[in-house]
Amino acid sequence: MSVFTRRRLLQGAAAAGAAGIGLSTAGKFAGWAAAKPEPLILKTAGIAAQLMAGAPTKNVLTYGEAGPPPVIRMKKGKPFAARLVNGIDDPTTIHWHGIRVPNKMDGVPFMIQPYVYQGDHFDYAFAPPDAGTFWYHPHCNTLEQMGHGLTGVIVVENPNDPAFDAEVALNLRDWRLGDDGQFIAQFRPRDAARSGTYGTVRTANWLDQPQYDAPAGGLVRLRAAITDVTRIYGFRVDGAEAAVIALDGNPVPQRFAPDALQLGPGQRLELAIRMPDDEGAIVSLRDVRGTKPKVLATLRAVGQSLKRDLRDLGPLESNPVAEVDVAAARRIPLALSATAENVAADSICGSLGYSFWAINKVPWPGDTPDPTAPLAELKLGQSYIIDMENLTPHAHPIHLHGMSFKVLSSSTRAVQPLISDTYLIQPDEKVQLGFVADNPGDWLLHCHIIEHQKTGMTSYLRVA
Repeated sequence: MSVFTRRRLLQGAAAAGAAGIGLSTAGKFAGWAAAKPEPLILKTAGIAAQLMAGAPTKNVLTYGEAGPPPVIRMKKGKPFAARLVNGIDDPTTIHWHGIRVPNKMDGVPFMIQPYVYQGDHFDYAFAPPDAGTFWYHPHCNTLEQMGHGLTGVIVVENPNDPAFDAEVALNLRDWRLGDDGQFIAQFRPRDAARSGTYGTVRTANWLDQPQYDAPAGGLVRLRAAITDVTRIYGFRVDGAEAAVIALDGNPVPQRFAPDALQLGPGQRLELAIRMPDDEGAIVSLRDVRGTKPKVLATLRAVGQSLKRDLRDLGPLESNPVAEVDVAAARRIPLALSATAENVAADSICGSLGYSFWAINKVPWPGDTPDPTAPLAELKLGQSYIIDMENLTPHAHPIHLHGMSFKVLSSSTRAVQPLISDTYLIQPDEKVQLGFVADNPGDWLLHCHIIEHQKTGMTSYLRVA
């Protein structure tokens, strides 16, 4: 183990906002290459941050010494390394949401890795096989730690991507703050048993409606990650032509306008926006879902028009996700339901002490040292189809760790054959998700509305 020094910490912190160092790859799910990149230091810390007018909010959590967690940049297929250093008085881990990492790098306590206690560290190393927009967060005491700020955006770059004139990354999230700007209770039990407990202050990159300059007449790549613990968004762009080019880290089969597109916690959106020709013109990204629409962020056109054409934008390169063999696939039934049984026992990793939700009638908080049996035991290399049915009156963004699936069909709507790791299933919907079990290990499958996850809507698949 290398010696951890203050100098190394400062060097790593300085590099936090920079691109991940890329060297030669060592396979599809490689952990280390022959040469190891210098690890990016991600040290958890409690800070005060200005999240609303008035007094700064105390006990905001981040990676670093100030401001939001850094946007981490990696390169497709190139080794990446990070050292999590825990500076807070609460055990933690890092989960690399949507990235198909080796199982031992997945950051799930009890199942995968030990806690990282205050003053300790853990080294992560992998080569991301896919390009796109992802994010990172703890998988321990998630409602508290994520709710207090430990969520950051990941950009995995592909040198073969088409050229854009600007790029903006947005970390979209709520905060549960009182009128004095300080944290209030992260959840209410009666809300947890419904759609979840919503935040009171909504931000993009920890700011209220931030504005970013972009070249007039240019093409902007806007990346948005929903790192909120509860809120489902309905996206719309006003003031410019825009097209969805990728969802959840993968190119869409056919581009389309984001006309109230619904995405839930854990999901990511990539837009190509053609800026107006007139300098000073404003483009807004809005959330139009619910009774309180919100402008999330704006873009301002600057300079002389570049006169780009959105129709000339080349395709994004597909990620190397194995194609499901539908004819030979085995089926996995999965029913999402409410439950009133088996109240979850408390644990050091933040169980809420309630059981409201279940997968296949089994409620599990997902953070106990004695997990339930796996939802299914899968054969490595075999194709599978998850037949998922939502028996509840609420939408659930269901996230699968370690693997990507293809959306095959839905009982309620026409769907594109999207490749994803998170699917927002609507009430009374039945959906088929196909995938190849090509990453060995135990992989969580859970609702990413964190209160639903922590009160029973969690299970896992075993691939061997």
